[in-house]
Amino acid sequence: MASHTSISPQEAADRLAIRELIDAYAHCADRRDANGQKALFTSDTRFVVFMDATADEPTQILHGREALTPVFDNLNTYQSTTHFNGQSTIALDGDRAAGESYCLAHHISVDDSGQRTLMIASIRYLDEFIKQNGDWYFAERRLMVDWSETRP
Repeated sequence: MASHTSISPQEAADRLAIRELIDAYAHCADRRDANGQKALFTSDTRFVVFMDATADEPTQILHGREALTPVFDNLNTYQSTTHFNGQSTIALDGDRAAGESYCLAHHISVDDSGQRTLMIASIRYLDEFIKQNGDWYFAERRLMVDWSETRP
């Protein structure tokens, strides 16, 4: 871990902006704001999904902001979701950054009989960020599902 006994105001602002980007992703997901969620990504973004973080090959690879629409729209299959962000690490390098953030994603479903189920997924996001025109965006997001559990 890096020691931050003294950081510049610019570094502090960049770190805060990246954390706000990470939190905005979760907020848009839980509000079913797919357009808001897509706006957090570069137009040529890469989104890579590993439904099993230990797998050698990803479950899905998407290229470009518009390719994200079906992934984000899929959240509409749930009655409700809560994405609870935990710790994150960020390594800044000028107008680029890399990071890892943790999220516990809670998904509530209701079947035709009215039975509710809760699926919890422990997710790690491995991110590449880029600063464009003063704003930070996801250039690449790797969604790594470490474990999931479904219960009544």
